[in-house]
Amino acid sequence: MNSNDLKIFEAVATHGNFTKAAEAMFTVQSNVTARIKSLEEEFNVQLLKRTSRTVELTSAGEIFIQYCKRLNHLTETLKQELSDVHKLSGSLKIGCIETTMALKVPGVIREFTDKYPDVTLSFRADNSMSLINDVLNYKLDAAFVAAPVISPELGVHLIKEEKLAIATAENYPDLPEYIKKGQVKIVVFDVGCSYRPKLEEWLKIQGIFNYQCTVLNTLEGIVNFVEAGIGITIMPEELFSQMYYNRKIKTYPIDGDQGQLTTLITYRKDLPQSNALKVFMDSF
Repeated sequence: MNSNDLKIFEAVATHGNFTKAAEAMFTVQSNVTARIKSLEEEFNVQLLKRTSRTVELTSAGEIFIQYCKRLNHLTETLKQELSDVHKLSGSLKIGCIETTMALKVPGVIREFTDKYPDVTLSFRADNSMSLINDVLNYKLDAAFVAAPVISPELGVHLIKEEKLAIATAENYPDLPEYIKKGQVKIVVFDVGCSYRPKLEEWLKIQGIFNYQCTVLNTLEGIVNFVEAGIGITIMPEELFSQMYYNRKIKTYPIDGDQGQLTTLITYRKDLPQSNALKVFMDSF
């Protein structure tokens, strides 16, 4: 077994197909088949169930893939660390919820890339649930997410406590009056967003259990829809005061737990952190 065998196995598990795995690994299908067979013979266990169209992990394969991902991640981290021990280099894959991407990340990126030009940063925006899953599956080195993070494999570092506000169009009636009408419309991210449950819980406290929901996948889209009067939303108060202060939007602070959100950066605590990741996290 060598490290490339593990990469080939991970490619097969990811694509569920020998041909697609071969394409991803820039090799031929016969080589993929041979390397998988070699792994199964070495460990004396069936790792994959083969059908005419796809392949699936066996119970042993499910265990094996977790070690593959961990070892592949460690190998790549080690290569980066040894590439030049005298300077900070390598690459970092960071996930981020959209509001933190808009408010917090740009300034940090500017300072970090100025100080460490040999580190390549790549960012991906998504909801907290998806980002946490990607950190667990070694697709991201770390991610900015909303609390809580309850997985035992993950460590967390506090970024900030945020105050939330409900936003409506400027020409809407005051929020209490709007709620009393009972024809409430909300504009939110999809399931997995950390803000959406806050708004839904707040509505329940107001006695509103039925409301029309419009789902968007971008922050700018939500703000545009709210400004157009399509519905109300909930976001960090700072977002409206700093980025959207010139929009035709009114905001209302929220009391209690529904008006607070804790932003964390999460990472796998069962793996050694690269120097680049340590320095990046220390920037906050």
